Amino acid sequence: MSRQSWVLVVVAGILALATLVGAVVLAVRVVRTRRLLTGLGAGGKVAFYGALIYTIFPVDILPDPIYLDDMGVLAAALIYLTRLVHKRRAADRRLPGQPDAPPAPDRTRSVR
Repeated sequence: MSRQSWVLVVVAGILALATLVGAVVLAVRVVRTRRLLTGLGAGGKVAFYGALIYTIFPVDILPDPIYLDDMGVLAAALIYLTRLVHKRRAADRRLPGQPDAPPAPDRTRSVR
């Protein structure tokens, strides 16, 4: 093999390893959110299990040495689950009997 071929093989190996590490990090973060699934409803459970099944399933949009599609699905699930957690925490902070949103200010009166 020529020197250029070895350089290409090494660069491709480094890129594949970097994307694999990224996919594993995202998968670990998604799995850590699993403990919050009980309060997130059906949408959270579908996003969680759907992302994990897609990542593990051998049939992908892109071949498995390229983990970009897996990383995209995991990142999207993580973003969705994070939004659900923030909504849940905001709802838990409200006092019982408190309205969902504060009343809008009355802008019909003129200021003199």
